[in-house]
Amino acid sequence: MAEVTFRTAAAAAAIAEMAADGRVLVGAGTVLTPAQVDQAADAGARYVVSPGFSRAVVDRCAEREVLALPGAVTATEVQAALEAGLSTVKFFPAETSGGVAAIKALAAPFGGVRFVPTGGIGPGNLAEYLALPSVAAVGGSWMVPRDAIAAGRLDDVAAMVAEAVALVR
Repeated sequence: MAEVTFRTAAAAAAIAEMAADGRVLVGAGTVLTPAQVDQAADAGARYVVSPGFSRAVVDRCAEREVLALPGAVTATEVQAALEAGLSTVKFFPAETSGGVAAIKALAAPFGGVRFVPTGGIGPGNLAEYLALPSVAAVGGSWMVPRDAIAAGRLDDVAAMVAEAVALVR
């Protein structure tokens, strides 16, 4: 799986290219508006990730039949996601929002909710998050550093992605 964030003007084009290739389940990240949901879905995104909970974004995802993963780090946000019919949320920013301890605390009253923590996740704490039964997956950008992308060192990126995959096996 790969998430391409809408923090770059090239997001929709990158999603389209990756989706056309077919080897990666690609989604759109940092989606803040229903219009961005449309751009992502039109480009072939299969899921949409938002840093926070937006009912308008979640509703447009439902209309477009694209999985919505809104950010939720408080009990109120988790309840809003549940009321919208969701059972999986992004936990962002994970490390600065209490990390593993916060997810454990939220999982207690929200037993059916699954979390996808991102933000501060890396090789050093990946296993700690994945050990939680309520964690469906983790996300992180440590394996695709901006400098390697900018320099075209795609072999370095491929090696870091392979290392990340090996860590979760």
